[in-house]
Amino acid sequence: MWAKRFAAGWQYYLMASLTLGLAPFTPEPHIWGKIRWIAGGAVGMQAIDWFDVFLHGTPWLLLIAALLIKAFRTGKQE
Repeated sequence: MWAKRFAAGWQYYLMASLTLGLAPFTPEPHIWGKIRWIAGGAVGMQAIDWFDVFLHGTPWLLLIAALLIKAFRTGKQE
């Protein structure tokens, strides 16, 4: 039951991902810069940087989880 309600809000997660998840937009999306930094070894990252990754990454994780639940629960009756 909770999964159906969670997955039903995918539009809100999409809006959050495109706004909060990408902000600030210039010179590049913030989360993209953090992902590149982590992929490069995360040298010099401090606790605030990891918290920043968490804040900007959460909308994307919610969106992915909601879409996966929606995809795998199609056709199931409760």
